[in-house]
Amino acid sequence: MSNQLQRRLALLDDDDHRALLGQGLRGIERETLRVDRQGHLARTPHPVKLGSALTHPLITTDYAEALLEFITPAEHDISLALNRLDAIHRFAHARMPDEILWSVSMPGELPSEEDIEIAWYGKSNIGMLKHVYRRGLALRYGKAMQCISGIHYNYSLPEKLWQLVAASEGIVEERRNALRDFQSESYIATIRNFRRYSWLLMYLFGATPALTTSFLRGRPHGLETLSSDTLYLPYATSLRMSDLGYQNDAQAGLRPHENSLESYVTSLMTAVNTPYEPYQAIGTKKDGEWVQLSTNVLQIENEYYSTIRPKRVIRTGERPVQALCNRGVQYIEVRCLDVDPFEPVGISLETGRFLDAFLLFCALEESPMISAHEGQVHARNFARTVKEGRRPDLTLTRDGAEVLLKDWALELIERIRPVAELLDVEHNEGGVHASSLGLQKAKIDNPALTPSARVLEEIRALGSASAFGLRQSELHAASFRDSPLMPAEEALFEEMAANSLAEQDRIEKTDTGSFDDFVAAYNSSTLCGNHH
Repeated sequence: MSNQLQRRLALLDDDDHRALLGQGLRGIERETLRVDRQGHLARTPHPVKLGSALTHPLITTDYAEALLEFITPAEHDISLALNRLDAIHRFAHARMPDEILWSVSMPGELPSEEDIEIAWYGKSNIGMLKHVYRRGLALRYGKAMQCISGIHYNYSLPEKLWQLVAASEGIVEERRNALRDFQSESYIATIRNFRRYSWLLMYLFGATPALTTSFLRGRPHGLETLSSDTLYLPYATSLRMSDLGYQNDAQAGLRPHENSLESYVTSLMTAVNTPYEPYQAIGTKKDGEWVQLSTNVLQIENEYYSTIRPKRVIRTGERPVQALCNRGVQYIEVRCLDVDPFEPVGISLETGRFLDAFLLFCALEESPMISAHEGQVHARNFARTVKEGRRPDLTLTRDGAEVLLKDWALELIERIRPVAELLDVEHNEGGVHASSLGLQKAKIDNPALTPSARVLEEIRALGSASAFGLRQSELHAASFRDSPLMPAEEALFEEMAANSLAEQDRIEKTDTGSFDDFVAAYNSSTLCGNHH
C-alpha cells in the first residue's frame, strides 16, 4: 500500500471523519432502445406520455429518437439511486404497451440509415441546437453508432472530505481558490488512476462479446462468425468499447491531457475550435438546412467520447467546459460500463458497490502524472482487455514489463480491499462492499463467471445475438409490468411528465431571435475566462 493511501485511509478511519464517506453522491444514467415486440427499432416518436425529452429531469432521449435515457437523482447510497431507476422503468413500461426496452448495449437488427430517426426536441432554439448537434453526429459517425447504449455512473465525494484531506496535507487557503483547485486536481488525479486501472472494469463488467452483422454496415472488422446474423470474438469482453464501437478519424488524434484541469480544458477547447478538412467540405448547411453545428474536430466538447469525464452541473445557457473553468470539478462520470443484460435496470447493486470502492481507491491512491507514452500503454491495456480480456494467457503492460491480466487483477482487488472495508465500517448494512469484492474476485479466478462469458454462452445456445437481446428484453419487460408503481408514485411521474410538456411549450412560445444567431452565440461562448 502506498504511503499516501495509508495516510488517507487512516485519516478517514477516524471516528470524527468516517461519516464523510457516506456523504458523497451517486447517480446513474441508463440508455436503452425502444423496440417493437419483434426486437426491431421502434419507428414511433418519443412517447408523449413519458413527457418532454427536452425538459423532463429523469426521462429524455440520447442520439436516436428511439434511444431513451433514464436519469436518477443523485443519492448518498447507490441502492437508493437503483430504486429510483427501477421506478422510472416501471413507469415507462406502463406507458408503452406496444414496445419494450432493449436489454443489451449493442443494438439488435438495425434498419437502413435513413430509417433511423435522430432525436427531436421540438422547435425552440435550444431544442433545435440539440437536434442539429445529433445531425452532425449522424454525418460524422453514422446512425448505427447512435443506437449503442450504456450505463453512466456519476460519482462524487463531499467537499468536506477534500477540505479535510487538503488540510492534513498542508494545503492552506492562502489563495482564494486554493481548496477549489485542490478538489479539481484531486478529481483529475482520480481520472489518471482510472486510466491506469479501468481495464479491470471491462474484464469484470463488459457484456458485449458479440454484435449483429447489421450494426457494422459492411465495415471491415476482423470478427469471427457465430451465425448468419452474429459476429463475435471468443475472448472479447466489450466490443462496444473497442474500435468497432464509437470511433472516427477526427477524434483518433484527440487525447486530452489529464495531468491538470487546465490542460484538459485547453485540449478540448482546441478541438472545438480547430477546423477539420472533411467536415469543412460538408459545411454547416445543406440547401439552407443546418446539418452540423460547426466544421471543427468537435462540434461541442461533449462530442469527445471518453470513458470518464470530469463534470460540473451546468447553469442555463452555460457550456460544460465553462462550468469547469468557472467553478471547478464537482464529480466524475464513468462512461465505459456496458448495460448488464441479466439485470432488469441494466446494472446490479453489487456492481455499484464495487464501483464505489474502486473509485474511492482511485481517488485516495497516489496518482503520478501520465506521460504521452504511458497514456498509450494505458489505452493499449484497455483495448486488449475489451477484445481479448478472457484469453487465459493475456498479458498487459505494467512498468515496461508484461504481466498476466489475472495476476494484476487479483493484486488490484487486494489493494482495493482496505478501501472496501473502510466503506463497510461506515455503512450500516455490514460487509456489502467487501462481499462485492468477493464476487469480482470469483470472476477473475473463473472467467466463465464474467458477464461477457455468460452472454456468449447464451448467444451460442440461441444462435443469435438478436435472439438473446429480445429474450432478455421480454423477460425484463414482463417483470416490470407485473409490478406496477403505487398510485402515489404513479401520480408523481404523471405530474412530472405534464410539467415537462408545459415547460417545453413555454420555451417555444417565449423564444426570441433566429436559430442562426442562437448557434453563433453558442459557438462564440466557448472560451473560458481566466480561470486561475
